[in-house]
Amino acid sequence: METEQSDKINEVYKVERRRLLGYIRNKISDSLDAEDILQDVFYQLTIGFQDIKQIEQLTAWLYRVADNRIIDLFRKKKLVSFSRIEPEMDDEDGSISLEDILPALGTSPEEEEIKRLIWETIEKTLSELPEEQRSVFTTHEFEEMSFNEISKKTGIGVNTLISRKRYAVLALRESLNELYNLLKNN
Repeated sequence: METEQSDKINEVYKVERRRLLGYIRNKISDSLDAEDILQDVFYQLTIGFQDIKQIEQLTAWLYRVADNRIIDLFRKKKLVSFSRIEPEMDDEDGSISLEDILPALGTSPEEEEIKRLIWETIEKTLSELPEEQRSVFTTHEFEEMSFNEISKKTGIGVNTLISRKRYAVLALRESLNELYNLLKNN
């Protein structure tokens, strides 16, 4: 690489690095992944500098490459298989939470679509559950009441509530696993 090209790349790196990293971090929560993407963007700049000389908007090109790398990262990341999740029973009630069976997702368009599909599946599955299971699940998860509070309110024993919620979670896990398999095969 010529000294002039190297100097130009160094200059672009110094000027754009911080802003580009901030842009990437706004889209990706994992700082290591964000750093990897940043390095990949500048690597692409380094190996493609001859072609890039013709690009008038170098900054726009850098952001476009960053967007493409972010999309590639989300495509590569696989959803957690819901059937393989072993629930942890470590909270006070020994309960399984909705967070235990859902993957963590960001805000990219692809992830937003996945979130929408997940919530549609959850809503559909909950609507098909027996009222007792649906009620305890929604009260515990969405109203954030403890099993003890629900028990006092309804007069139903804590163990019965936990059991009903477990059946709801198992039904949700099965439905979400079917969604996972559909997404995995596309």
